[in-house]
Amino acid sequence: MEFGRTEGAIAHARDFTVDFLERSASAVAGSVDAARLVVSELVTNVVKYAPGPCRLELVLHVGMLEICVHDTYGTLPVARPRDPERVGRHGMEIVIAICTEVEVEPTPNGKRVRAFLPLG
Repeated sequence: MEFGRTEGAIAHARDFTVDFLERSASAVAGSVDAARLVVSELVTNVVKYAPGPCRLELVLHVGMLEICVHDTYGTLPVARPRDPERVGRHGMEIVIAICTEVEVEPTPNGKRVRAFLPLG
C-alpha cells in the first residue's frame, strides 16, 4: 500500500493492517492489536519526518508478520535511552519491545524499516 504524507495516512495504514490480518487465518486478537500499534508507530514517523510518499508492505510467514515501511527520509530512526521525563518520541522503543526483530536499512531513496511481529 502506498500513501502520501497526511494525517489520514496513519489511520488508513492501521485499517489496512487490521483488514489484512482479519482476512488471513493468522488473525489472533492480541496480534491484530500489536500489529496495528507497530504500524501506527512506524507510519507516524513517516508522516512526521519524511518529505515524500510511504509504502507499507505486510508479509505473512508461519507464526510471524513482517511489517515493512519504506520512506524517503534518509535519517535512520533510533530507540532513545529510557527517560521518564521525555514526552513523546518513544515509537522505536515500542516497536523494539513488541517485535522479535527490527531492521533499519538505508535505501537509495530513503530507508526501509522491517519489523517482525510474532502472531499468536
